[in-house]
Amino acid sequence: MIAAWLLALPVIVVPAAVLSRLAARHRQRGAVILAVTGGLLLVGATVLLVLTLTGEPASAASLSGAAMAAHAAASSGGSNSGALIGAGISVAGSTIGAGIAVAYTGAAAVAAMSERPELFGRSMVVVGLAEGIAIYGLIIGIILVGKA
Repeated sequence: MIAAWLLALPVIVVPAAVLSRLAARHRQRGAVILAVTGGLLLVGATVLLVLTLTGEPASAASLSGAAMAAHAAASSGGSNSGALIGAGISVAGSTIGAGIAVAYTGAAAVAAMSERPELFGRSMVVVGLAEGIAIYGLIIGIILVGKA
């Protein structure tokens, strides 16, 4: 069941990314291209969902690496999957937030250092504090995985 999602994810994401880039290049037809992309993604996700729900569980021989670990976690119980999903959300959310924070503080730090080079130490502290957000999310993710 999980193997179908892992195999179909690139099949859905890659064409969506290509069509999105195509829409950005052709501004006049961009809305039409994005509407077609959305429709194709909806159809693909629906087909994938139907195949996943009606298919038989994958055997351990067909899975490898992370797929086997995810399959074992999903089949062992519902409580473990919730902790693992929470860990993924905490790590992803904190990393995205840290990326946004570092983008703004880094740009401001470079602008401040271009005018006054002696502000290097202070500005790097602020950028480091923004990066700490990702570390906190990673710690929460490790704690949640340890509880699973």
